[in-house]
Amino acid sequence: MVLGIAQDAGYPQIGCSKICCAQVKEGKQAAAFPVSWAVMDSATHQWYLIEASPNIKEQLDYFQKATGNFFNYYPDGIFLTHAHMGHYTGLMQLGREAANTKDIPVYCLPKMAQFLRNNGPWSQLVQLNNIKIQTLTADSSTQIKSNLTATAFTVPHRDEYSETAAFIIGNSNKKYLFVPDTDKWSLWKTPLVSYLKQVNIAFLDATFLSSTELPNRNINEIPHPLVPETIGLLQQEPSLKTKIVLIHFNHTNPLIWNEEQRKKYSSKYVGIASVGAVY
Repeated sequence: MVLGIAQDAGYPQIGCSKICCAQVKEGKQAAAFPVSWAVMDSATHQWYLIEASPNIKEQLDYFQKATGNFFNYYPDGIFLTHAHMGHYTGLMQLGREAANTKDIPVYCLPKMAQFLRNNGPWSQLVQLNNIKIQTLTADSSTQIKSNLTATAFTVPHRDEYSETAAFIIGNSNKKYLFVPDTDKWSLWKTPLVSYLKQVNIAFLDATFLSSTELPNRNINEIPHPLVPETIGLLQQEPSLKTKIVLIHFNHTNPLIWNEEQRKKYSSKYVGIASVGAVY
């Protein structure tokens, strides 16, 4: 289940008065939380949260309501891709000033684990056993509770505090690829297409639709793959397009605020993520 679709800062973004964010203020578009998913195992009543966004409170409440309280309020584990604000800062809500949780497993790669252990306030979550770090090994499959397995692998990105992970999570029946943040596909050691062939659904970074969305920024400093580049990459493998669900939209990206653009790209057999959608 999709719990959030926006880039780290959410939608609308702080301080933005452009047409993209004015849509929300004028009541023409709904606000959107940063990227997050719930992976559910109904047979065991267990579920796992992918990314701990700054809006984790609202997302957990939404999940409970959407599932009729079928699952426990707090997840049976949390998977983190990297140490950028929209992907891990929600962990603070698990601390003693708030939920004061007990030993929630947090799955991440080694540098991310080291960052959490060695830097406050995250280190306090570890010391007080609010969370329990489960360090993953890149490119190795890990059995987690219930019948799910998870494989993390690194992707190129702006790695100031940690590496950046992508995940393949699933079971023998269905597998999901989560790539909310990456630099250009051409920088991947293993082609994206190889991973797409291993999974049923792939949630892919769609931060920007166009390189002109941020005229005051050097787009080379934020080299996310543009949506047309992602679609173009699959021209030789058209059947794989049906597996793709675009996610992690910047507030400037029309796919988060322009219904005509959403319909246009959906018609190209590329899924556009929406909150509450179940895959």
